[in-house]
Amino acid sequence: MTDSVSYYADGAGKGLAKDFELQAYDLRAYLKKFENETGEEAISDGFGLLTESDEIRNAYIEYSTTAASAMKAVYEHLDVIADALRKVSQNTEVNDGETAVLFGRGSGGGA
Repeated sequence: MTDSVSYYADGAGKGLAKDFELQAYDLRAYLKKFENETGEEAISDGFGLLTESDEIRNAYIEYSTTAASAMKAVYEHLDVIADALRKVSQNTEVNDGETAVLFGRGSGGGA
């Protein structure tokens, strides 16, 4: 195989798509836990026991919201990548099948 030839291993795209999907799923689960532990209510309850100012409490809430928003963007991006990889895999399978037919190996070719 030369350097100018590309090769797409059977199942590689599906496996990679599944990996991205699992990472997105895990991150989504971590985000839910993070939001439960550091959401506005949890922070307000925690600061209710302390004598900290509203300004500091609000800064923590803003930080928590920003961090959660960033994690959400990452897991959504991972989902998009997984979907794209699945589509590439499906397109490759269709293309391989159609190419096999051209060479008499697929449906109706009987090789």
